[in-house]
Amino acid sequence: MLSKSQISFIKSLHQKKYRKESGIFIVEGIKSITEFINSSYQIHSIYYTGFHASLLPKNANIKLFEVNAGDLAKISTLQTPQGVLALVYLPTEQRLNTNSLRNTFSLVLDDVQDPGNLGTIIRTADWFGIKNIICSNNTVEAYNPKTVQSTMGSLARISIFYTELEIFLAQAQLPIFGALLDGKNIYETNWDTEGLILLGNEGHGIHENLIKKITTPVTIPRVGKAESLNVAVSAAIFCSEIHRSMK
Repeated sequence: MLSKSQISFIKSLHQKKYRKESGIFIVEGIKSITEFINSSYQIHSIYYTGFHASLLPKNANIKLFEVNAGDLAKISTLQTPQGVLALVYLPTEQRLNTNSLRNTFSLVLDDVQDPGNLGTIIRTADWFGIKNIICSNNTVEAYNPKTVQSTMGSLARISIFYTELEIFLAQAQLPIFGALLDGKNIYETNWDTEGLILLGNEGHGIHENLIKKITTPVTIPRVGKAESLNVAVSAAIFCSEIHRSMK
């Protein structure tokens, strides 16, 4: 049984302020937790119901706490808890080195607000082998529980950076492909071997000051009558097309 202080502490991690203060975030579900255990992330502790005991890794360095379903429901961020919840240490903040972005493609997100969208973008990047995502300072936090949940463990393999995009793009010295409505047809674009894929906010797209930094505006041609594409869907199409063109 969890103590009131344990419950209070874990529940506080539902909020960004306390995740930042403690340096700890929440991961739920055995699949996602296993991905983090097998990564460079450090696990603080795992809370599980008895039914899931046999699924847990036998790691002497991880503190395990068997709890009842009621206590797990109190600390979970989900309406239907998945039976296992882990506290994971935030990674040490790394300085963004633009040299590490050469000879590859990276995603750049301008104020993406929806946690689910960010999580899906991270999962998509992992699928297509993209290792780095650079976010504006106003993009939703990657360790938001909804974001973590929607990555399905892919967050454990992707490097996420937050920075001032205008400065970053000015200094990057890389081709910048921007997702715009009036750009070059994505299926006729020459990607070459490296670049940054700039995707905008769900409501207003890419900020004007960043549009000026784009070297190649790119559009996904519209066939039907929808006004716009979801940013996560756009990211998937860009990733797929880049991967196809490099074969």
